[in-house]
Amino acid sequence: MSTTSPLTQINSERLLKDINRLAQIGAGADGAIYRIAGNDADMAARDWIDKTMRVTGLHSYYDTTGNVFSRRLNTSGPWLLIGSHSDTVPAAGHLDGAYGVIAAMEVLRTLHEHDHPMADHVETVAWFDEEGVMEGSKGGLTGSTALTRDPHVDDLFAYIELHVEQGPRMERAGLDLSPVTGIVGVRRYTVTVTGQANHAGTTPFELRQDAGRVVTRVAAELKRICQEADPASIGNAGVISFDPAAANVVPGAARVELEIRAGTDEILDAIERSLTDFLFLVATEEVCAADLERTSAKPAAVFDERVHGIVEEACRRHTDRCQPLVSYAGHDASVISTRLPTAMLFVPSTGGFSHSNREHTADEHLVLGTQALLDAVVRTGEAMLPQLLSQDLVTA
Repeated sequence: MSTTSPLTQINSERLLKDINRLAQIGAGADGAIYRIAGNDADMAARDWIDKTMRVTGLHSYYDTTGNVFSRRLNTSGPWLLIGSHSDTVPAAGHLDGAYGVIAAMEVLRTLHEHDHPMADHVETVAWFDEEGVMEGSKGGLTGSTALTRDPHVDDLFAYIELHVEQGPRMERAGLDLSPVTGIVGVRRYTVTVTGQANHAGTTPFELRQDAGRVVTRVAAELKRICQEADPASIGNAGVISFDPAAANVVPGAARVELEIRAGTDEILDAIERSLTDFLFLVATEEVCAADLERTSAKPAAVFDERVHGIVEEACRRHTDRCQPLVSYAGHDASVISTRLPTAMLFVPSTGGFSHSNREHTADEHLVLGTQALLDAVVRTGEAMLPQLLSQDLVTA
């Protein structure tokens, strides 16, 4: 079976209206959105997605985790999966995740309405609990992780996710579209330091065992440590605590929680080694005991070269202002890439705002990204389906 057919145009008016409709579900008085995974607003959004696809004449269904899938009736696959997540953080913007869900819906509806051959081989998804902020969540990416363990993943041949960038790089560089090469690895640590509490007014600096000074020196040097390993890597000291916490007491114990992000696991390893060396150097200088505990680690994801190449070609067909980027935010694509050839594409975020009701992307970029997604879907089918379908015929 050939998927070759003239490329069709999305319904941009419907796309923008549906983005705005979904934005109304779970919106507070301030316009921020509160669709925490599993709450009433989140379930109402999933119900709206399900019914919207059914009204179009498509088959829509939930899996046991809460993911919502849609595809054409009476098709047997294999399918190219497209989509994103519809849940949000508290007080969220209206595009993080939601844009990718609506864009995927628009792509499938466009293919279906034009009776394009690829319509039989596309499935959309609205992932459950990507954000990981609902009570009892184990850090998010719940729905995508569940699919990697589900037999249905064997019915799929690739995954493409469209998303807003959630950062300032595209806007600063004047980019319209960015094919994403992969997703940074993320590691988190707890640094615990033990010194000796003492009177801050009577203890000279040279006689102190200041646990607080150790953790603050580590926090202050984290930028240097990261950028010496790779100028594109980033880190954060998000939580610092002293014990006792008093202005006139030298802290006898202190802790700091750190996070680092980098494009490869090798860079993460280098940062971790330098961080460890610096921590113990400072602890020795301050006559304290120190411990560095890695509390979590998500490996870097490098996307499939073939599908990424198709996505990049699709982006470049639509604009000269296109440049590959690595994603510094986590996405369901990182999990799915462990089981399926995966790619992503970004549209710019105005001002770099995300996880905020200041989140915004110009309509022309929302439309452009969705059209590029449609083209990438069709080209991916043209490149991969003939061999897959011929294999099915041989084994039938």
